Amino acid sequence: MKFITNKNSFLNGVNIVSKAIPSSTTMDILKYIKVSANNGIIKLLANDMDLAIETIIDGEVIENGEIALEANKLNVVLRSLPDNELEIETNSKKEIVINYDKIRNSNSYIGYLDTDEFPELPSYEKIDPLIISQFSLKELIRTTIFSTADNESNKIMTGELFEISGNVLKVVSLDGHRISIRKAELKESYNDKKVIVPAKALKEIIKILNNEIDNEVNIYFNDNNIVFEFDNNIIISRLIEGEYFKIDHMLSSNYTIKVNVNKKELLDGINRAIPFIHEGEKKPVKFNFENDSLKLSIVSVEGGNNDYINIEKEGSDVVIGFNPKFIIDALKVIDDENISLYMINSKAPCFIKNEEESYIYLVLPVNL
Repeated sequence: MKFITNKNSFLNGVNIVSKAIPSSTTMDILKYIKVSANNGIIKLLANDMDLAIETIIDGEVIENGEIALEANKLNVVLRSLPDNELEIETNSKKEIVINYDKIRNSNSYIGYLDTDEFPELPSYEKIDPLIISQFSLKELIRTTIFSTADNESNKIMTGELFEISGNVLKVVSLDGHRISIRKAELKESYNDKKVIVPAKALKEIIKILNNEIDNEVNIYFNDNNIVFEFDNNIIISRLIEGEYFKIDHMLSSNYTIKVNVNKKELLDGINRAIPFIHEGEKKPVKFNFENDSLKLSIVSVEGGNNDYINIEKEGSDVVIGFNPKFIIDALKVIDDENISLYMINSKAPCFIKNEEESYIYLVLPVNL
């Protein structure tokens, strides 16, 4: 195998596919990246059996071939090289030689493995793709991913629901204490579909997606996998099997209290209470909605804080406690200057949503 590329293109490709390299595994081959140079195309592939990422890098193929290189070692070596053109070829010692300075005859070399045991990119059918902008998809994931669960005891909670209904894509996540919902309008209508995508894969995907509205993603749904195609990348994730939680009954529009408040003032007020909560302590911040004022208060063994914020309130007064992190997580991903909170009483969930319901954040209260 022999090909020519440049350091930055190669390193960027390695960084992209390395997101599918497992942090720990009993299968050594999964720590490797497959490098193939065939028919004028240079491809990199990593596959941990749940998430596979393939990308194409710029370059010229001189001699066809494919090898497997240890991902971490390749990354370290490439980072150390100057920003030069690289001439890369295999030798008889089962090494790949990276020539990075022809004038000085400078090179690095790394041992490689054959690709016989390397897991290939899963096959999939390119039928009826859902098309969405990279920006929109990234925002849907970014503004909901924080409320997925890390606990593997309930696999469903470790993923996000992708629900297609007509020309709307809805993404839902929950962890038992809160629910996050975001909706995006699509350019076309599609057949209804529901799948559960692992949060682990989505967290890596948003690192690769760009923020360009004009750049699109093709999403293909197969029996066990979801496929994301964009730019020169193919990302395939295994889906989570099972039926997602029925949350419609929790999203009742019945409420007795509506509060309008400036988002920044509310976020600043909660942040001023945070220093009085010790790490690991589940102490709630008290929200006292009374007339046209919200009093945020926290009391601890080392002190406390009282903060007053002007609000517009419809309905009765209420005192309710929240885990401050859950409220902060929602506020940080809302772009609106002013937000609306909907409540029934101190024991029922609080909703943060806009009138169009393009976003809904439900947070369960904490006993005071």
